[in-house]
Amino acid sequence: LQEGKLVGAAVALSDGAVQGWWVPKYIVDANPDIRTIDDVLKHKELFPDPEDPSKGAIFNGPQGWGGTVVTTQLYKAYGAEAAGFTLVDTGSAAGLDGSIAKAYERKQGWAGYYWAPTALLGKYEMVKLEHGVPNDMAEWKRCNTVADCPDPKKNDWPKDKVQTLVTKEFADRAGPAMEYLNTRAWTNDTVNKLMAWMTDNQASGEEGAKHFLEENPDLWTKWVSPEVAEKIKAAL
Repeated sequence: LQEGKLVGAAVALSDGAVQGWWVPKYIVDANPDIRTIDDVLKHKELFPDPEDPSKGAIFNGPQGWGGTVVTTQLYKAYGAEAAGFTLVDTGSAAGLDGSIAKAYERKQGWAGYYWAPTALLGKYEMVKLEHGVPNDMAEWKRCNTVADCPDPKKNDWPKDKVQTLVTKEFADRAGPAMEYLNTRAWTNDTVNKLMAWMTDNQASGEEGAKHFLEENPDLWTKWVSPEVAEKIKAAL
């Protein structure tokens, strides 16, 4: 980008790719005071450890994920062990997904690491917990993301920027296509729901695109001219 070889178009995910700790929406609906990680840690009875119901549980991702390292460090930083919570190693992506699905189908408490956009969050409505502190990137790099750092501090999880990039050569000859790429953006909620539909229907990318166009005209017609929008609608 700095050398001018690539050109940045629209930030494609308008609210950013997000990671953090989540709880089911039905837990928040029943307990509206639960908004932050610290709030969860005051209520271990709502998030029981499946192996020891006298304790609470924070579900982590599998070993090898960056998010797993951060969750382990935040578990220390927020004093989760002292609050009576265990950190559960789910072993795999499937194990992590399965723990959420199992809790959701039974309307049980669950708290732990996840990210968006994902098909699972399109199927199960979850609420991302607030961290109660602003993001400190220097501290994030120093300790929150370093597995053997002994003194992690409370920190907010930074959002990842998801942007459309094109080559300078393409941008110079793309014409109206660049206007589209400079405008095209959608939210995590939109992508979550589309991915969930594609997963449930074992849909191809083309089928997913058609479904999106059929279901979201209010969104995508803003990305193109009225003339192009009419052609797309006619093609569907």
